[in-house]
Amino acid sequence: MQFTKTTLPNGLRVITIPMADNPSVTVLVMVETGSKYETKKISGISHFLEHMMFKGTSRRPNATDISRELDGLGAHYNAFTSQEYTGYYAKVSADRFGQVLDIISDLYVNPIFKTEDMEKEKGVIIEEIRMYQDLPQRDVQDIFASLLFGDQPAGWNVLGTENHVRSYTREQLVKYRTEHYVSKATTVVVSGSFDQTSVIQKITQAFSGISVSGKKEKIPVIESQIAPAVKLKYKETDQTHLVVGFRTFPILDKRIPTMQVLSTILGGGMSSRLFERLRDQLGLCYYIRSSHNPNTDHGDLTVSVGVDTNRVHEAVKEILVQFKKLKNEPVSDAELKKAKDYISGTTLLELETSESRAEYAGLQEILKKKIELPEDIIDKMNKVTVDDILKLAREIFIDENLNMAVVGKYKDVVAFEEYFKINDLLC
Repeated sequence: MQFTKTTLPNGLRVITIPMADNPSVTVLVMVETGSKYETKKISGISHFLEHMMFKGTSRRPNATDISRELDGLGAHYNAFTSQEYTGYYAKVSADRFGQVLDIISDLYVNPIFKTEDMEKEKGVIIEEIRMYQDLPQRDVQDIFASLLFGDQPAGWNVLGTENHVRSYTREQLVKYRTEHYVSKATTVVVSGSFDQTSVIQKITQAFSGISVSGKKEKIPVIESQIAPAVKLKYKETDQTHLVVGFRTFPILDKRIPTMQVLSTILGGGMSSRLFERLRDQLGLCYYIRSSHNPNTDHGDLTVSVGVDTNRVHEAVKEILVQFKKLKNEPVSDAELKKAKDYISGTTLLELETSESRAEYAGLQEILKKKIELPEDIIDKMNKVTVDDILKLAREIFIDENLNMAVVGKYKDVVAFEEYFKINDLLC
């Protein structure tokens, strides 16, 4: 993957990724702000702001002006908010690059935030919150975050609560955007087929109105844990949904390649240890997967699974067994090679489209302040050894890092605390 990074005089970063034979082009704008930049009073406002950016600009005063124009281009477009970044993108046929750049830059630089639109959008987001709460496999992820980090930004729901959403004022929204949507915190990514000789000039002009003020930083994460922890949410569900995981380390840690391989061995793909044991051999679940989730100042390794409520304890024990095996027994050379081949193949396949390459570059620039080529990441991963995995497993898989969130027909934490320890487990 080839790319060029250009920093404009105002501090705006531009990343261009040419794909000459691709019929499409994607414009992605990312800003370094999300729920970890919020205070308790305005929790969820980053996500609310993301919605409001599509509700009208000084040039396109109504939401329908934006959506009809994008639909008229046959565009695929959306936006997203996380703890540490917010993104806006649109993908169109290559000949419509100028038009889509104009729309995306306009909604990013010139939003107007009409009060009547804010009041209507509050209802939309409250229904979005309720929708995710009705999806236990999604809701349990939020429960897990609140278990790890408690009452601080990293532990709050990215969407906020219904009461938070109802309370937002236009003044709060404008103030928050002014503090964060500035040139030095913004990255524009163009990926696909475009004229490389004129793209920087066009972006410079399109974003000429962006604020050059200073950026307000996020609140540091505080981590503290001395024993395994469990958090339950009672819900009348047919399945019980679990997240079992450990505190790990941030995205710039040198152990990231080793963790990538370890997570793949554990629960990446249908031939992973967890999938083969819990689904194929025991028939305990339909879905089970592991994931490493590093941020700029913290990280976690999680196993997510939905199981028969009558077999929850069996499932948890089997997951803990797999953790302990990785901690006590070296993986085979064959299993190590399979995991590396899986990572290499999926990494390249996931970068086939213009939007996937744009997101790949944008996320790295925001979180790491640099972009590593896929082949360089694969090269680092291929250097991971059996001893590296064993060492990391012994560092991470300890009771002081162990956590579990549960959504289902359980009310008593004691039922889990009695056996939810790795050190006491007999494999």
